[in-house]
Amino acid sequence: MNDVAKKPMLAVREALAFLMAAARPVTETDTVPTLEANGRVLAQDQLSMLAVPSADNTQMDGYAVRTADCAGGDAVLTVSQRIPAGHVGQPLAAGQAARIFTGAMIPEGADAVVMQEQCEAQAPDKVVIRHAPQPGEWIRRTGEDIRAGSVIVPAGTRLRSQELGLAASVGLANVPVFRKLRVAVFFTGDELAMPGEPLAPGAIYNSNRFTLRALLENLGCEITDFGIVPDTLAATRATLRSAAHEHDLIITSGGVSVGEEDHIKPAVEAEGRLDMWQIAVKPGKPLAFGEVDRDGGSAFFLGLPGNPVSSFITFLLFVRPFILRLQG
Repeated sequence: MNDVAKKPMLAVREALAFLMAAARPVTETDTVPTLEANGRVLAQDQLSMLAVPSADNTQMDGYAVRTADCAGGDAVLTVSQRIPAGHVGQPLAAGQAARIFTGAMIPEGADAVVMQEQCEAQAPDKVVIRHAPQPGEWIRRTGEDIRAGSVIVPAGTRLRSQELGLAASVGLANVPVFRKLRVAVFFTGDELAMPGEPLAPGAIYNSNRFTLRALLENLGCEITDFGIVPDTLAATRATLRSAAHEHDLIITSGGVSVGEEDHIKPAVEAEGRLDMWQIAVKPGKPLAFGEVDRDGGSAFFLGLPGNPVSSFITFLLFVRPFILRLQG
């Protein structure tokens, strides 16, 4: 009996702490177009080089005015110009108003916007302002949303639709991300068959393959699927050696218990080392963790139970947080 087998079962919190401490996050980075960065993990803080908005602008369709001209209510002003979004207006003189549209820059001299519902246009160039605005009313100030030089998305963020839109709003065409985590998977059990194949007596369909691959895809991993491996020590060792090549992590399902046909544990010990085995949790007790050697390094190994419920639960409890740590 080896040292790992002699150890008492770990509590869930102890096992998770062990995994987190052992993880070596990916350090290699890629620079990818922001349009193609969905689901990737940001490698560096992203700063905004501009203020948003870049200039004072209006939050409403209405009229840009000088509050001094409207203090008495029902002020009649001359409409001197029309300012759509994307256009720069002329300075506003006393007694004048500018017809302005949401997002347009506030002209020099104006210090408030009165929404169009509180105004009455009079042909050809007059408007009655039926509201006494306060300075700054309906004006969105420069940098009110984002200050120039501020961090808009911190390193370690998994980029989603909202972060990508934010990055684009400050002009970031490309972003630095950690390379995708390379994960190899395989499944042990002579009883396993794939959906669509005839089901022999005593056989079961390999549902874990579908569950595990979907979980890894949802985490943005780059997956190599070695399929179903025969229940022999030699086949298991050979697949571990192949899987360790150019992969960060190997995940298996099945064969981690102590039966005569459970070959994962001795195979990992022969090809590397087993650091953790058996957790005080049900379902999911026989969870294995270690490393498989390769030239110049090693790949992490996580062996999940073969029972579909146990496999799913141990993935969520242990594998998912371990992968998130590896991803940065």
